Amino acid sequence: MSAWGGRRVFVTGATGLLGSALVADLVARGAEVTCLLRDWVPTSRLVRTGLMERVQAVHGELEDADLLLRAINEYEVDTVFHLGAQTIVGTAHRSVLSPFEANIRGTWNLLEACRTCHRKVERVIVASSDKA
Repeated sequence: MSAWGGRRVFVTGATGLLGSALVADLVARGAEVTCLLRDWVPTSRLVRTGLMERVQAVHGELEDADLLLRAINEYEVDTVFHLGAQTIVGTAHRSVLSPFEANIRGTWNLLEACRTCHRKVERVIVASSDKA
């Protein structure tokens, strides 16, 4: 059995290119995956391949601190992969508040939820890029 077998993992950004590949790999390795989904993205690998049927979905935004805390508690998450962010530069230039809320406040909210659940969450992996 894989080291991920039975681990309860929470993934943000799961409909993105890297996020959906990560979710596929975690599921294949036996992890119990919960994904935070802001938008329904039919062209995402997560949806196209039927992978969505093999994970738990929490619909909401990184900006919703109460939702994050509830999800991490309810699904008894022990590992968090944070890949969610507003990465489209043109969108960020047109409206700077929205990317700030998602990228900065959203990351803060997620880390705070993990800290609050410190007895359960063992690790947090944050992935980012120059676009975020």
